[in-house]
Amino acid sequence: MEIPTTSRKPWKKNLYENAEYEDNYTDPSFLKDMQTNVNLKTYTPQEAFAGATRLSQQISVVTAFLIVFHQLYLQRIEAKVLFYQSAIGTIVGYFLYAGRDIQVAKFVEDSKTALAVLVFGFIFSPLLHTLTNSISTDTIFSMTFFVLVLHLIFFDYGVSAAFVSKAISLNAAIFGSICLASRLSSSLHAFVLLEVAAVFFALGPFLVRKLYSLQFLVLSIAVCCYFLQSISHIILYTYVSTLAFVNLFCPWLFVRLQKYKNNINGPWDEAVVVEESSP
Repeated sequence: MEIPTTSRKPWKKNLYENAEYEDNYTDPSFLKDMQTNVNLKTYTPQEAFAGATRLSQQISVVTAFLIVFHQLYLQRIEAKVLFYQSAIGTIVGYFLYAGRDIQVAKFVEDSKTALAVLVFGFIFSPLLHTLTNSISTDTIFSMTFFVLVLHLIFFDYGVSAAFVSKAISLNAAIFGSICLASRLSSSLHAFVLLEVAAVFFALGPFLVRKLYSLQFLVLSIAVCCYFLQSISHIILYTYVSTLAFVNLFCPWLFVRLQKYKNNINGPWDEAVVVEESSP
């Protein structure tokens, strides 16, 4: 026989004191503490656009690296000339990044590290150049495309997120560079491409983060478009369309969908222990 509701003990938010209630019973008082969209942050179109430009900047960096590979692959530029240019650019970028805070001792230590990387890279470049000889070129190019996309996904854009991983992003970019280096004409070309990859993907993000601005992004896009139009108009249109999708459509869609955010918080959430400071 069902116990009348009036004879029940008052419901309490305690599992062991509600034996007279059904397992799926929900008391009205249980939902009184429910809150909707607590600490919800909404973004303006300007903020969404500014965030999207970070991705566009890194897409331009990857595109510039692929342009360098294309020039080496077709031997439109000498490997030694590219090496000297990248070395000079690295030194200039180092001083731009350090600014007035440069220290002689730190510069010497960084120079030793860079020299060690170059020496070991030059020693192992013949091995890396022949590492994937048994794999077809189409497979190498496809694999490079996917690992560079992986690099873009895990890259640190200054957003605190669980999927951000500098290690995965850098390793994916270097792996793609090794794959591309194996398709060049000599071990010297492979060494130079790996050195350029280190500049673009290991050292470049620090300088780009410091010099980043809308003007810098426009300059990067203009340089990439200039070289892409001489390589392939289809690739140029793909590059421009990708940037338009990232910078225009994605921010517009993100801002438009913000009104559908509906996060609920209540007593069912995991308890958080707050330590009180002793007097």
